[in-house]
Amino acid sequence: MDQSTENRVTFRCPPELAAALPRPIPAALGLPDWFKSLPPSAFSPDLQGEYLTMKKCPPVIDAMTYGFLMPLATDLKVENGEFTWDTGWPGGEFANITRSPIGFHDGAQVAGTPFFDADQFIIKFNNFWTVQLPPGYSMLVQHPINRDDLPFRALSGLVDCDRYHDAFVQFPARWVDPNFSGVLPKGTPVVQCLPVKRENWALQFDTFTEAEQKKVYDTGLDVSGSTGVYRHQFRAPKR
Repeated sequence: MDQSTENRVTFRCPPELAAALPRPIPAALGLPDWFKSLPPSAFSPDLQGEYLTMKKCPPVIDAMTYGFLMPLATDLKVENGEFTWDTGWPGGEFANITRSPIGFHDGAQVAGTPFFDADQFIIKFNNFWTVQLPPGYSMLVQHPINRDDLPFRALSGLVDCDRYHDAFVQFPARWVDPNFSGVLPKGTPVVQCLPVKRENWALQFDTFTEAEQKKVYDTGLDVSGSTGVYRHQFRAPKR
């Protein structure tokens, strides 16, 4: 298998919906406006100094830009706890599949978990794209990373999309903002998906040798003493 094939994610949708559906996008293209508008540094009144913001933190950036984002299929209007939509999608060969952008899971399915709320269902964002990954890869599905501004929280799951690619993967979520009123726009990221290679891992525990202890000390000193050390010396390319 060549490199281009190994790193390929293939999305497929019903042909009659191809022109209407928003497409999944690389997470790097879906950063929220609030993150883009962050200044690189900010003054701390408590510490009386200028400090870098999260916008300059490579691990934060790498997490938020890794993988791809699955979009909300259409505008979703929310008013007084009621969800409404109007897709205007055409019929076709797949007319028997739902045309609703959301569904739900009964509360009994999460009873006894932290996700249970007697007054709420677990909503389900319906997805109209199948996802195929290369052999040996699974898809980690989770809430868009660091997107606490969204009025819902998607539940996490791991799907073997190298094998399970002839069916739609749906995305359950809790609606966490009961005061939200307005329109959740078409294309809003509902989950972030990270392809992961399936491997077995063994745990090993050691104590530092003197040489390792010095490395830990020196590395920590370098990172805390100047900016850009992690980015220039340790950060691996992701794209």
